[in-house]
Amino acid sequence: MLTQIVLLIAGTAFGFITLTLLARFFMQWGRVPFRNPVGHFVIAVTDWAVMPLRRIVPGLFGLDMASLLPAWVAQMLYATVELTLRGASAGTLAAVPLFGLIGLARMSTYLVFFVVLASAILSWVGPHLPAAAVFDTLARPFLAPFRRLIRPFNGIDLSPLVLLVLLQIVLLVLDQMRSGALAWSPAF
Repeated sequence: MLTQIVLLIAGTAFGFITLTLLARFFMQWGRVPFRNPVGHFVIAVTDWAVMPLRRIVPGLFGLDMASLLPAWVAQMLYATVELTLRGASAGTLAAVPLFGLIGLARMSTYLVFFVVLASAILSWVGPHLPAAAVFDTLARPFLAPFRRLIRPFNGIDLSPLVLLVLLQIVLLVLDQMRSGALAWSPAF
């Protein structure tokens, strides 16, 4: 039970850090202005990690690698804590970068899921709220391919629903990959 409590606390802490770093990454990628409450929060939470890294980690094809790299490191640290507490072998610990990458993909998928869901809900209940514009701008690049394929039905955009189902499938695949990597390990 103590292991579960420690994993819950570590998962929450590392997950929060990862999600805010990924939010910064996606906001910069989507050219979402940071002059809003969501942007101010993301900047305040992530500046300590991103600003020093900007001096040594260059961007790549317009992507902010100084935001993405610490998110991956946070997921690797969580994987190390989890695997160590579960009694993993040295061979399993050597795969921490892979577990961190899978964790980063999972967190990115969760973030996109939340952004699309929040955008859809805010478009109905609060389209004029300051956060609504942020979530809509963040969700737009992910929804664009689906909106081209799926026309509105009686004025209702069903593309978020299709994307949310697809994101659930992606999460299932990522969980299966993680389980497969754990099963491949000699300690598990």
